[in-house]
This record gives sequence, structure tokens and C-alpha cells, in this order.
Amino acid sequence: MKTIVLKNAVFEGLPVICLEFPYDFALKELVKTYPECQWSRKHKAWWVPYRDEQLDELVQFFRGKVWLDYSQLKKIDIAREFPNTIKLDVKTETEIQIFIEWMRNKRYAESTIKTYSGALILFFSFLDNKEISEIENEDLAYFTTHYIIRKGFSASYQSQFINAVKLYFSIRQHKKLNLEIIDRPKKPKLLPNVLAKEEIKRILRAHKNLKHRTMLSLIYACGLRRSELLNLKITDVDSNRGLLIVRQSKGKKDRVVPLSAKTVDLLREYYKFEQPMVYLFEGKKSGSRYSEGSLQKVLKSAIAKIGIKKPVTLHWLRHSYATHLLENGTDLRYIQEILGHRSSRTTEIYTHVTDNSIRRIKSPFDDL
Repeated sequence: MKTIVLKNAVFEGLPVICLEFPYDFALKELVKTYPECQWSRKHKAWWVPYRDEQLDELVQFFRGKVWLDYSQLKKIDIAREFPNTIKLDVKTETEIQIFIEWMRNKRYAESTIKTYSGALILFFSFLDNKEISEIENEDLAYFTTHYIIRKGFSASYQSQFINAVKLYFSIRQHKKLNLEIIDRPKKPKLLPNVLAKEEIKRILRAHKNLKHRTMLSLIYACGLRRSELLNLKITDVDSNRGLLIVRQSKGKKDRVVPLSAKTVDLLREYYKFEQPMVYLFEGKKSGSRYSEGSLQKVLKSAIAKIGIKKPVTLHWLRHSYATHLLENGTDLRYIQEILGHRSSRTTEIYTHVTDNSIRRIKSPFDDL
């Protein structure tokens, strides 16, 4: 009798059972008749959705026709391993929606709203729709240990999750979870990634397309974040005074950034050629904002053209701008103001990657 081997797998974030067998036309035609069975071109495998009762149904269907080897198939705790597959009940969904509206009314950034609501959906799903009023500290501690840490998520994700749960319960449930029982992860102190000036020059000159070249140049020339560049409007450029106004950036703050004469000339050339209507950099539709995904592709394309193997991101240009300013002797307080940092400690990290002083240090190895 022919054999089909059943194995666990994850396709597109969902648990599945793969049906593996050497190619056999008759067997393939039989497998296709199983109600839920599908072929994945990407994974080149036949599969069915994972359910606790799926194995019994497979055995019943193939009995007397095929031998099923399920020795490698493991039982999965869906709520624990794949909480995002659990459908929330109506009451919980309503609670999350009310919380989202509260955050919007408080003018939280959309990115924060998305992060916090996503964290709550994952948390409540993991608890398998446990009554919200009955959730205690132990539930949060259990989720942190058995989902976040077990799956190796970052320390920053863990902190974001704790912040989301803490805010929700204090606002909607008027209840403070004792977060002291959950150790906040120590945030790793990573040095900012910095490119050499020659590397920056090659990246900025990689594109012949004037719009693409101008976008990347402005990020470096003014130390902008990605969202800051995309939110710029024509009226934010004061070419006569050599200033760029960055409005309502991180922390809902406005700030002013200096524009060099070279940068102003580039912007004037770009404006005459593109003639944007509202935003400085617009998408295909006039008056619409250029998309984040498209901007990422612009950088990726530039990196590919010049053959740099480093995993360069748009934020590397901002880090490089700050570091190069410091190396040129710019006061740290001015750099803090230009970058829009709330704390000077955030800006001080660039002192650890400037190389002017470090390169002057003589190694004792040279005296041996």
C-alpha cells in the first residue's frame, strides 16, 4: 500500500499539515479529492489547515486506500503557538476599537496606534478570549515568558507590548497591572550605523532620476527621518533664509533645519522639473504623498547599483549626517536641536562613533 507522510509546517504564518509522497499520478488525484487539501506552488507541497481533529478526519478519509505515517506529526497548542489565528469575540473586538478611538482622540501617532492595538489583539488571542476583567498579572507574565521570549522577539518589542497592555488596562479597565513582577528587558546599547563620506557620495549619485537623487540627498543633507521627508510640503522650504521647517515630527514637535546653498540649488532644480502641487515629494497621483515603500525601493536600488554589501537603511543616512557634523566640530547641543532629540543623551551616542580622536590614538603594539 502506498504511503503518505504527514508533517507539521507553517505557511504564511499559519500552522498546516503537509502531505508528502513520491510523485504518483493516481495518488495525487486521490489527495486532490480531500475537501481541504491544496497545492502550494511556493512550498511545492500538498497541505491542509492544522486543526486538532484534522488527523482523525485524514485517517478516516484515506482508510483502506493509503497508509498514513503520522509519526512525525506533533500536536500543537494553537492559542500558545499561533495566537493570531484565534478569532476574538465581539466584546473584545469592541473593547479594542474603543481603545483605538481613545488613542486617536488623544492624537497618538498612527504608527503607535497600530503597534498598541496589534499587541492587544495578540495578547487577548493568546489568552483565548479570557474575560478581560479577569486578566491578572500572571497572564501577562505567562505571555511574556511563553510567547515573546520563547519566540525570540526583540527587547524593544517586549517593551512596546508591556506599554500597550499597561495603557489599555489603566484607561479602559481602571486597573493597574503590577508590572514590577515582569522584568523590563535591558535595551541593548547599539552604536548607530555610519557610512563614510565617500560611500554617501556614491549612494547619492547612484540615481540619474532627479527625484530619487533629491530625496536621498535631502535625508542626508538635513538629517531627516523617513516620515519627515515624506510629510514635507512645498511651503516648508524657505529657500531665501536657507531653512527647512519640519512640522509635527516625533513627539509632535516642529523644528527648523538649516539648508545649505548646494541643497537649495538641488531643490530648485527638482522643483522646476517636477512641479509638485502639495507635498514636496509626491506619488503618481498629483497632490498625494510619496509612499514609504517606494522610498525604500529607491535606496535599495541605489545600493544595488554601486555594489555596497552593507544592509544600509534610510536611517543610516541620518546617523551619518549627525556623525559627520560632530566630526566637523559642530557643537553637540546644535546637533541635538537639528535632529529633534528630546534628550541630549540620545545625541551623545554619536560621540562613540566619531573617528577623529580615535584615529589619533597610538596603539602600544606599534612600540614593540
